[in-house]
Amino acid sequence: MNSDLEEQEDELLALLSIFGPEEFVRNESSPAGEIRVSVELPADFTVALTEGGTVRQYELSSLPPLLLTFELPADYPSSSPPSFTLTCSWMILSQLSALCSQLTDLYQATGGAVVLFSWAQFLREDALRFLEVHTHLELPSDDHSSQHFSLNSQNQNNGDTSESGSTDDLKESGNSEDSSNERDVSSLLPSGPSGDFDHIEQGASALPLHPRESFQNKEPTLSSLPPTPSLTLLSQLLIHDAAQKQREFSVTLFDCGVCCVGWLGSECVQLPECGHIFCQACLSQICKMQITEGNVRGVTCPETSCKASPTPAQVRSLVGEELFSRYDRLLLQSTLDLMSDVTYCPRRSCGSPVIVEKSHTAALCSVCRFPFCVGCRKTYHGAQDCQKKKSLKDLMEADLQQGHVDVPQSQEGMRALSDDYASGSEERRRLLQSRYGRRMLQVVLPEFLSEDWVVFNSKSCPHCFCKIEKNGGCNMMTCSRCRQLFCWTCLTRLQRASTGSHFQDGSCSLYGEYLP
Repeated sequence: MNSDLEEQEDELLALLSIFGPEEFVRNESSPAGEIRVSVELPADFTVALTEGGTVRQYELSSLPPLLLTFELPADYPSSSPPSFTLTCSWMILSQLSALCSQLTDLYQATGGAVVLFSWAQFLREDALRFLEVHTHLELPSDDHSSQHFSLNSQNQNNGDTSESGSTDDLKESGNSEDSSNERDVSSLLPSGPSGDFDHIEQGASALPLHPRESFQNKEPTLSSLPPTPSLTLLSQLLIHDAAQKQREFSVTLFDCGVCCVGWLGSECVQLPECGHIFCQACLSQICKMQITEGNVRGVTCPETSCKASPTPAQVRSLVGEELFSRYDRLLLQSTLDLMSDVTYCPRRSCGSPVIVEKSHTAALCSVCRFPFCVGCRKTYHGAQDCQKKKSLKDLMEADLQQGHVDVPQSQEGMRALSDDYASGSEERRRLLQSRYGRRMLQVVLPEFLSEDWVVFNSKSCPHCFCKIEKNGGCNMMTCSRCRQLFCWTCLTRLQRASTGSHFQDGSCSLYGEYLP
């Protein structure tokens, strides 16, 4: 007897040293515990679910672990095997029954030696091959499955549960109103050595068993119908696989494509659209710079010729809430600017986007209810022609009638007058206002100088017609709005695969004169 107890203690200590705390939990008050075993999957392993003629198939790299809950009797290992419960969310009852029988046979083959580690190795390495599951697992449909399967070694040995006790029996018990049938279902659920059912359920990666809701007294709707057990199981498998991949990614070493330094995956970001990986520091700086400069279309993958974008959640974590709010606003603004049927409410207190019909000149703001003309952006005036914007000559003639002096006619003279007014003292500004008029100096002159500056210093993108300024560099331009490549000299659209041929074979020079 003392020899058995010593072997039990040695085996439990060995399991503690072999497995991590997430794989093995020992009950300190009794010779019992639980082992979570993740089965090894072959490459290109897939799971499939067929329901109502629809086949859903996904490739997985991991499955939720099997839960082996055990209690060691006093005469183990010399005379009796461990009392155990095997629980799994994605196996049917006949498969669990076959595994339990095999575990019992493995103990008999040892001739009275400790067996828990051998059981765990068998479940990890040989369970799928033993069940003849190779690279494809067909999940049971709702007509042949329950939400949770657990098999107790005592029931297995006593013959209470066998392959003839199919999953259909479980399904019927779960739906039956007979209390005896409900007890039969509960007897198949795992019960730990100390009777703590909640503790074992928390450790298992299995789905809890809930009786299906009855809809006899109310009409079911699409929103009130719960997801089917099979779809819930499939969803759980996919969530577990994604979480496992994320854990493996976080402990893997990657080289950042920007700084070329090795980083752990926990300090990196992988763009889901293209799969490229960069360290958080580099990608954060790139995103912050682009958003600060207002180039939200430039928040893309830093890899050359890759136009994939990080997800909004990734951008938020990289730049913080304040810059993300700016990014979100500017991205919406740039998207609306590319839409030809969108204009903006002319009220300064509103400025909301308004969708207009191409055949109509009237628009109504849905926020402030202001009706306006799309052409002149003033209050809607019916079928009358829009009033043309007055020229600088017309405005100067109106000011001359009020006794003001005529402004200079040349571009240099108007710019000098504007600079003199902007940088002059208070007395100088009052003098200029008395000579030229406050409206001319504060409104009309800056507006016309701004328009002339845009015309003289910018060109329109050949794709979206956005005004673009060039202040240096080569003649191969990229539109900050639509990301179209074009030649600054002749405004020809360029293809990314052959941009250099335009400057080599044509009359345009890559580093030639770039002034408009």
